[in-house]
Amino acid sequence: MTKHIALLRGVNVGGSARIAMKDLRGLFTDMGFEAVQTYLQSGNVVFGIPSPHGSSDTPGVSATPAASGTTGARQPRPAELAARIEQRIADDLGVSVTVLLRSCDSLARTLAANPYLDQEDDPAKLHVTFLAEAPTAEQAARLEVPAGETGVFTLVGDEIHLHVPDGYGRTKLNNSFIERRLGMRATTRNWKTVTALHQLATGD
Repeated sequence: MTKHIALLRGVNVGGSARIAMKDLRGLFTDMGFEAVQTYLQSGNVVFGIPSPHGSSDTPGVSATPAASGTTGARQPRPAELAARIEQRIADDLGVSVTVLLRSCDSLARTLAANPYLDQEDDPAKLHVTFLAEAPTAEQAARLEVPAGETGVFTLVGDEIHLHVPDGYGRTKLNNSFIERRLGMRATTRNWKTVTALHQLATGD
């Protein structure tokens, strides 16, 4: 079983996109995923994809011919799987949301890549913005720290590490700012949540 983490954008924030976590867990289970867990109320789902070996039913995808000419299942591509989850949420729960996926391994790399851990003892001042895809050089060039901003950021692949000394509620480097500058969907989690999701995914 391969563990993944689904990060839903804007769920249960500001009165919009209201989803009960019980309903969300049920939806993922109905899709055929295993060991489904949610964390907090903001749309964080840890789930397992059963191994395709010995089965033609991989959740979210249809069977495709294997190289040997026999029929077998393949692991879904992240973008494809995210789109299928988004569609099921829309169909079953009547809510339109963006879903960003990360694997357990990629989240481990996120934890290891934070350049601000030795500068900040308060995890509430560390955040990660997860991007729909890695920005191009042209897109990345649009990310500049606004005048008067005390926060700083580091772009690492398809994620942005944030250090906001005055708190996330006061920084201009928020999710909306990043989405506007990059022209893509994103969702932000604090460091405590990122760490907790990895622990859930690994069973620690």
